[in-house]
Amino acid sequence: MKRIYTKIGGALLLCCSLFFAGCSDYLDLTPTDKASDKLVWSKPEYAQLAVNDFYNSIGLYGSFGTNQSIDGLTEGFTETLKYGSKTNSTHMDRCNLFVYAGVISASWASYDLGAWSDLYNRIRRVNEALSNMSKFSSFDAQTTAKFAGQLRFFRAFYYFELLKRYKEVIIYNEDLTQISANKALSTEAQGWDFVQADLEYAGQNLPAEWASADFGRITSGAAYAFLSRAMLYAERWDVAKSAASKVIHSNKYALAATYANAFKSGRDGNKESILEYDYNLSGITHNFDDLFSPGGDPGIQQGGLGTPTQEMVESYELATGGFPDWSQWHGETTTTPPYSQLEPRFQATVLFNGASWKGRTVQPYVNGADGWCQYSDDPAPAGRTTTGYYLRKLVDETHNLSVNSASTQPWISIRYAEVLLNFAEACYHTSNIDSANIALKEIRTRVGLPSANKSGAELFAAIRQERKVELSYEGLLFWDMRRWKLAASEYTGYRVHGLKIEKNLDGTFKYTYVDCDKQNRYFPEKLYRLPLPQDELVNNTAVQQYPEWR
Repeated sequence: MKRIYTKIGGALLLCCSLFFAGCSDYLDLTPTDKASDKLVWSKPEYAQLAVNDFYNSIGLYGSFGTNQSIDGLTEGFTETLKYGSKTNSTHMDRCNLFVYAGVISASWASYDLGAWSDLYNRIRRVNEALSNMSKFSSFDAQTTAKFAGQLRFFRAFYYFELLKRYKEVIIYNEDLTQISANKALSTEAQGWDFVQADLEYAGQNLPAEWASADFGRITSGAAYAFLSRAMLYAERWDVAKSAASKVIHSNKYALAATYANAFKSGRDGNKESILEYDYNLSGITHNFDDLFSPGGDPGIQQGGLGTPTQEMVESYELATGGFPDWSQWHGETTTTPPYSQLEPRFQATVLFNGASWKGRTVQPYVNGADGWCQYSDDPAPAGRTTTGYYLRKLVDETHNLSVNSASTQPWISIRYAEVLLNFAEACYHTSNIDSANIALKEIRTRVGLPSANKSGAELFAAIRQERKVELSYEGLLFWDMRRWKLAASEYTGYRVHGLKIEKNLDGTFKYTYVDCDKQNRYFPEKLYRLPLPQDELVNNTAVQQYPEWR
């Protein structure tokens, strides 16, 4: 979704007044009248400025932001990514400390993975906007529905983030008279009812596409695509299937011809992008390139903070289908790993020894241009990899960090491939086996992989495999494993690995399988639900801490 920039002059002053009005509870300011609210909702162009501010949430809760976890990419809590630095900070060792702990306190879990206060602040602002629109606007029904559709989409977006973390939350709507310091938790079902209703309203009332000047606004397709995601968490399989089907049969979206092009902006003709947030050097930027590019790139200041693991590499099939036998690389060998034989999604996701990158060859080996170091033995990797790999996916190969450390590649929050996978999973749970297999086949055909019809546990395993590989590093795997209730068993008592690569005098390489953790990782079962933050427990007498966290 593009960043909708505010205009200068009177409209900018209007946005400033909105900002201070929204912060009045913190500044302890008591407005003397409602003139500013009346002005905001007096004209559609003013109202849209008020709505625009919610769009940045899409980026903040994506892989280019840190709102999913203060520790960094949530893939760092899985077997797919290793943070290499020993510095206790975001995108560094915080993630490792969390997964090593085994015993997690409520305050620790709430701080690292919770987003309670931020999300409720955003919900309050959405509800204020909906309330003020009802009181002060005289827009026609169609215009009102467009604004309400956008606002209700974002309210559902925020409540989805709460529900996937906490399950039972406090429901507030635009009736501001119902706000109370002491308010009880809803049931989980009531929470999902609320999200479903908001997204269905958005899907029914937002346009399928906007005028070119308004490119990037929430569409009905984006609302139904997000509904298909949310309803997997709610385990409302029929609703998820129906929502995904609406997107599929709209004929407005399609898989990009090549996997690598799936992450380009819809502005550039990418029909796979359904919901995106665009950045601009004159406005909002991010620093993903500087954080994750290979350490040998010119102009890099950090680099290689998180790198793909050997476990992730071994998740990729051969281009002809089936998995290679990696056993000889689980020791020490001079045989080159079968990188060139792996399917296209590997080539588009992982930078490996000898890969082409920015007109050079990646050197993730000891004393190479990009370098290698052992986790914890060398606490400051300085751009060197601890796994023998670097991340390619989501990193912009055209970006010159010597010119500008800020990045602008778009964040594709939902793409058509995910909707197909959402549809496949919902079909599996509703015994629509043929439809699930057809959706999986479409995903695999794009990258040239063969498909065979599956059923039962084999089909579910295939869906999970495709989600892991197709949606890698898009911020979904960790939350998927939680909702599947597989994280406690799969993410307990394991370690991640990599390859230490050394260049021989004759130009060949020695590959040595290495332990990149040096201690086991854990996922306590109680992390299936995050704890209520202490501030809520202190200030709201109508709630109690969830039983597993008492």
